[in-house]
Amino acid sequence: MIQSTEALIQEALAKSISYAEYRALVTQLSQEGKSTGPLQTDEALVNYTKLNDRRMKRWDKMIKIDEATVSDIRQINTNRTWLVLTESWCGDASPALPVMDKVANLNPGISLHIVMRDDNVSLMNRFLTNGGMSIPKLIVIENADHKVIGSWGPRSQNATKLVEDHKALNGTILPEFKEELQMWYNRDKGTSILNEILELLTLE
Repeated sequence: MIQSTEALIQEALAKSISYAEYRALVTQLSQEGKSTGPLQTDEALVNYTKLNDRRMKRWDKMIKIDEATVSDIRQINTNRTWLVLTESWCGDASPALPVMDKVANLNPGISLHIVMRDDNVSLMNRFLTNGGMSIPKLIVIENADHKVIGSWGPRSQNATKLVEDHKALNGTILPEFKEELQMWYNRDKGTSILNEILELLTLE
């Protein structure tokens, strides 16, 4: 029997963790030389997990939201769950999750929950990006009727264009591009992600 998307979401939420718990998990895995997912001791994934732990520590401190936007976020009347599929080694998650957490903390009507992609493949397959299980993937759920009203990810439109242009030029993602993309994220200071996340707040 094929489960409904709503049922898969409820299953995922039952085993979800908060952003604070996720940060603690990534830090612990980094210290133990592990990552999330089935290949916990894969050297590349472990190294990316360590990188992401350091990056998220920086992003948690660096992301600033101006007072006018803070006021706007607080005034929005909403009652929604944000469910994020991710993994500790995901480079695009390191700037995105801290932005989501900042916004969610400003409005009591938003509840942020995090689950691992590889533990929720059936759900991930309902939210593919160009046929791929790209993460992070944020799913927006209306609590009143448990319906999905939108999703976001794995990157902002600006970052996605950078990736697509690189692929068009090189035919694939070259290893050095991952560092270039992180440098772009640093220059952007989370602005592109924030602007698109804010659009989710007004979805009907």
